[in-house]
Amino acid sequence: MKKIFFSLVILMGMFLQARATGLVTNTNQSAMFTRLQNRNASTGIDAVYYNPAGVIRLGDGFFVSLNNQTISQTKTVLSSFGYLNGKPRKYAGDVKAPLYPGIYAAFNTGNFSISAGFNPIGGGGGAIYNDGLPSFEMPISAIPPSLVNAGIPTTQYSADIFFEGTSIYFGYQINAAYKINEQISIGAGLRMVTAKNTYSGSIESIRINPNRSAFGTKYDGINMELAREFFQDGNNLLTQLSAGSTAMAAGLSEAGLPPEIPLSALPAEQQVQIATLLGAAGISTEGMNIGTAIATLNGVAPVFAASAQEMAANAAATQNTYADVEEKGAGFTPIISINYSPSDRFNFSLRYEFKTKLKLKTKVFENKGAGIFQDGEEIIADMPAMLAIGAEIKPLEKLSIAATFNTFFDKNVDYSGRNTSGDKMIKRNYFEYGLGVEYSITEKLRASAGWLATNTGILPAYQNDQRFSSNSNSFGFGAGYRISPKIDINLGGQYSINADYTKDYLTYTETYSKKTFIFALGIDFHF
Repeated sequence: MKKIFFSLVILMGMFLQARATGLVTNTNQSAMFTRLQNRNASTGIDAVYYNPAGVIRLGDGFFVSLNNQTISQTKTVLSSFGYLNGKPRKYAGDVKAPLYPGIYAAFNTGNFSISAGFNPIGGGGGAIYNDGLPSFEMPISAIPPSLVNAGIPTTQYSADIFFEGTSIYFGYQINAAYKINEQISIGAGLRMVTAKNTYSGSIESIRINPNRSAFGTKYDGINMELAREFFQDGNNLLTQLSAGSTAMAAGLSEAGLPPEIPLSALPAEQQVQIATLLGAAGISTEGMNIGTAIATLNGVAPVFAASAQEMAANAAATQNTYADVEEKGAGFTPIISINYSPSDRFNFSLRYEFKTKLKLKTKVFENKGAGIFQDGEEIIADMPAMLAIGAEIKPLEKLSIAATFNTFFDKNVDYSGRNTSGDKMIKRNYFEYGLGVEYSITEKLRASAGWLATNTGILPAYQNDQRFSSNSNSFGFGAGYRISPKIDINLGGQYSINADYTKDYLTYTETYSKKTFIFALGIDFHF
């Protein structure tokens, strides 16, 4: 029988992102973004994140912005793996982020600006898969056909599978900006990123219906029994058969009987014992002599022993498996930006964020590492450098149009998490682009809508049921209302949909899809 081996496989570096954007970087960082989708050229208070050099254009004073987004995302995996119960089998995971804050503050005086921000720069949610994922279930589903190939009729399997993961990368940012003249300002900043991933999961009560009464009368091919008990019972029997064959061969040899004497000359009880031992290997003793019996018994003894070892390994592999793991680390992101405003009706911005080097240290609780997590191990989780370009024009006094282009330098990041860059995962850098419009209905009320598209550059090696990326389109809408000259409120909604991605494996396919809904509220203050 082929060895059946599996573990609770949770990919290192898996990110539970709160929207469709860079592979690991979130750019939805304000309520204003949610309703416009294009904020790179912002000269509002959320420019602390989007356009640090543009914060100075707020004018003198102290400014504060409080934002929260409530995010709901559904990830779906459809697998056609041939042994799964009910194929194609659909697995759904729900990502929830009820709190997704964005907090910004800035103090401007003359030509100088100091600002600070806090937001979830990566991750931002928790995913729950109540039925696990294909990569968890496929090794279990292969148990029945493996047993059939070994001559043990088995048709069914079942297991209790659960997985939950969370990921949150908080960014703590501080900037300084200087207005060179009325048209040009420059800014520089530094962001500290603290990262934390958690994984919790289990595979319990793996059951099968093998038909092998020799291992125990309960294995009748009808009842579902614990796989680990079946394999342990098989190990016990095969160990006994191996030891019995060795002892019987030794006993016959020590008796000194001529090898040509037929087995029928031995006592009936001994004949039955030999027939039972060899019969377990599918060998008949009819017409066999003592010499042949000794050689045959010595031949089957190591075969029984090897099968017993395999059964023991399978019993260990089908034990209940648990994961309770945390990964934590921190890194720093230098940021530079420039803002150019040739007139009150046009603004242009450029921001460059350097690569964030991150190493996450693994903590395994209560030895629940699922066989793959090692306590104290360091995982690479770098965030790529990015270039963000934005423009905003006002063709009419009440109408403004904003445009965005971002590119993430993914080719310079090892997404394997373990310095295995030989396994190519990135074909080209990820980028996104979009347009948004805002119209002032009245002096206090503004309405907006926007669109943002992403284009991923991953190779099939990157894609699996635990992390995947595909091109997406996001649509935002909402309104802003000026309660007073010092208080502004923003409401926004967003819907993002990723194109289905189908990956071809040798004997099956998997299709990955994702949809995201966001509701955002923000309040801006000017003191």
